[in-house]
Order: sequence, then structure tokens, then C-alpha cells
Amino acid sequence: MLFRPTPSSGVPIYLQLMEQVKHSIETGALRPGEQLPGIRPLAEELVINPNTVAKAYRELEHEGVIELRHGAGAFVSGSARAKKETDAMKAGLSAVAATIEKLRARGLSDDEIRRLFEAELAGHAALPKTGGHRG
Repeated sequence: MLFRPTPSSGVPIYLQLMEQVKHSIETGALRPGEQLPGIRPLAEELVINPNTVAKAYRELEHEGVIELRHGAGAFVSGSARAKKETDAMKAGLSAVAATIEKLRARGLSDDEIRRLFEAELAGHAALPKTGGHRG
């Protein structure tokens, strides 16, 4: 079984389940379209209230991580990975906005900032993709 909540951790069980489902998707242990365990069987296996599992599943559905299909069960959403990428884009946008603000505060114009970004991107395009920074 993929899920092992720890009641003594102080974190609500439904939140632990949600994080474990998300982690399983991120690591590829659960793939888009794959069915999750049923609410009652999972609750019995984990010795927790079925309402706790149902709450976790509802929240995951609300976040777009899983799809609940009436009478069929819970399935990993086809867009689960897309949401992760969207979150990464939002974080990137925030970092870029903060950098632009700092550069403007140093007196650089938008055109100068644009040229800096383009030069840096061009420099990275010429380097092997290692995830590191030139520098």
C-alpha cells in the first residue's frame, strides 16, 4: 500500500493522505488515469474513518489532482502533472517579478532588463542543461 498516515504526527490524517497521493503522483508511483483504492477498503486497511478518506478525496478532486467518477471510484487526473507544472510557472513568475522590481529599483529601464534576461537565457541555451547557474 502506498499510503501510511501517522496519527501521532499532529497533522490531520486527511491532509497526510492528500500529501501522500500527491507524492505518489509526482514520483510516478501513481499515473494519470490510474484508479485509487476505494474509500471503504482504504479506510479499513488504514483503520481510519471512511469520512476521513472521503474528505481527502474530495479535497484532491477540488485541487484537480484526482477525478471522482460516480459509481466507478477515484482516478488520478490526466491533468495532475499539468497542475504541478502550473504551480512551477506561478513560482517562476513570482521570482521574475521580484527580480524585475529589484532591477528597476537599481535604475534599469524595462528595455535594459529585457536585454539582460534575453542575454542570460541565450547564455543558458548554449550550455549543457545541468540545472546549474553559469557563474
